[in-house]
Amino acid sequence: MAGLIKREDIDEVRSRTDIKAVVDGYVTLKSAGIGSFKGLCPFHDERSPSFHVRPQVGTYHCFGCGESGDVISFVQKMDHGTFSETVEKLAARLGYELHYEDGGTGPRREDVGKRQRLLDAHKVAAEFFREQLVTPGAAAARGFLAERGFDPAAAEHFGVGYAPQGWDSLLKHLTGRGFTRDELAQTGMFSTGQDASRFYDRFRGRLIWPIRDLTGAVIGFGARKLYEDDQGPKYLNTPETPLYKKSQVLYGIDLAKRSIAKDRQLVVVEGYTDVMACHLAGITTAVATCGTAFGTDHIKIARRLLSDDGTGGEVIFTFDGDAAGQKAALRAFEEDQRFNAQTFVAVDPNGMDPCDIRQQKGDAAVAELIRSRRPLFEFAIRSTLAKFDLNTVEGRISALRAAAPVVAEIRDSAMRPAYARELAGWLGSEVDDVLRAVNAAAKRQRESRDPNSQHNQHNQRSQHGGQETARDRSTHTPPAEDPAHQAFTRPDPNDPAARMERQALEVVLQQPGLLDAGQWERFKAARFTVPAYVAVHNAVRAAGDVPGSAAAWVEQVRQELPDALRGFVSELAVTPIPARDADALALYCRDILNRLFELQVTHLKAEKLGQLQRLDPNADPALFQQLNRELMELEMQRRALREMQ
Repeated sequence: MAGLIKREDIDEVRSRTDIKAVVDGYVTLKSAGIGSFKGLCPFHDERSPSFHVRPQVGTYHCFGCGESGDVISFVQKMDHGTFSETVEKLAARLGYELHYEDGGTGPRREDVGKRQRLLDAHKVAAEFFREQLVTPGAAAARGFLAERGFDPAAAEHFGVGYAPQGWDSLLKHLTGRGFTRDELAQTGMFSTGQDASRFYDRFRGRLIWPIRDLTGAVIGFGARKLYEDDQGPKYLNTPETPLYKKSQVLYGIDLAKRSIAKDRQLVVVEGYTDVMACHLAGITTAVATCGTAFGTDHIKIARRLLSDDGTGGEVIFTFDGDAAGQKAALRAFEEDQRFNAQTFVAVDPNGMDPCDIRQQKGDAAVAELIRSRRPLFEFAIRSTLAKFDLNTVEGRISALRAAAPVVAEIRDSAMRPAYARELAGWLGSEVDDVLRAVNAAAKRQRESRDPNSQHNQHNQRSQHGGQETARDRSTHTPPAEDPAHQAFTRPDPNDPAARMERQALEVVLQQPGLLDAGQWERFKAARFTVPAYVAVHNAVRAAGDVPGSAAAWVEQVRQELPDALRGFVSELAVTPIPARDADALALYCRDILNRLFELQVTHLKAEKLGQLQRLDPNADPALFQQLNRELMELEMQRRALREMQ
């Protein structure tokens, strides 16, 4: 079929691409033994890392959610592209020329993935805006930056640009570079008038910041108003597009990701200039949301970069000291429980943001703002108390009623009573009174969240005239087993025979080069007993000769299995092998295979012995002697294997 990428090119891209280098762009990985790395899974929310990557076999697997595959499937899932788009993206990363079934040396324009075309358009637009910043018409933009302490080098570092006044400057530039109107309509960089034929630049006469994803690709823009006659909002961002999802975007994440992972710190500021100010002041862990509150999707990104597994790390929110800033901080407190890392808030007493502080007091003052952070719990409680007159009995009681639910929200069971005691001190109340109020608030919160609580079940039945609800009935009826799991029953990890078979398959999938010809023959002839391992063993035999790359070998085995078992192969391929160095690895693999072969010899001996015991030696003396010889040979093999362990 014309347009399909040739299979050998796909295999070449897969084998040449370093899966660790790619995954590192999305997840912070740590060593998990020889040739193995782990981090927080990007496909589900977790607190302890269960996502494993083995570069040698080109495979990843999450032991928490079961997601697995190779580098192509990883990028495809992360970027939500098609298979062809993903292969083209990885090939471009390598500088590898793809060939197509129609005989071409590369994709025609109509064959190019839509996502890549959108990325290309954004890249060209970012270059255009950056070039415009040095033109005479951009004096107001340069003046805005200079007034805030940003020199040309700073603008260049962050890719800041300028959108010229007028209606079609960018449109002409991009169409001149071969982009069609249909393609440009999907970028969010253009608007359409009431007359559908009117198509014009969305950003006009504005200072422009490119917004990039984790990989550094431009996916949108933020634009600041410069002229009084501009009737638009102060800040105008790219709307939702196939590339740009504001709930998943953090400005500056491409520049900050390495520092976030290294320092295990994330600083969340409110604007583009605040990010610039922080980075220039040495706070290179700063990022900002783009036109939305810091939410669940942002937290998932942050936790992966922080390796937020409960072993440390901190998240610092900086907000303006005004009412809006306090409201934003309290919204952040609502999301705080999703972090294992400690959360703080840094608010300047004079209400200045990091950009203002740097401009008026210098870089050291920005760093001091971050150092002066206060625990977010404390900020949230004190902000609540500030709404009441604590000089009156009525005010203190009302404040306790308002603050107790805030303390009750604290997930840490050790920290909650500590803050209850702090609250008692701030109120001048008895600690026992505050603890009772906090515990009562916590109970109400549990009941409101638990649909199966007695309180909620009583309310549900009251609303249904005392009848059992569908939710009630569902708790008594076990869900139907997923068909995919009916075909794959996970082996019992406590079964010694199953454990032996698993370890042998891990060795063969991960270290096929350590087996000589004789070991391969013995392995292929081995009999496996656990159904899942029998299927994988058959796939190994069907996969044929081991290719040059371990990654290609694992993929060959995966392709010999139904979809329900391919993830299991990935799991076996990334399970860490307990070895500290290459010598220990070779010794471990040899011992595991010898133990498997010894077990096979033992089973065969038992069969021969049973056959011998059933045989009448007088009826067939020749067979009797042959079985005895075979038993002696098997015993010699068993002893030799035992001595090798």
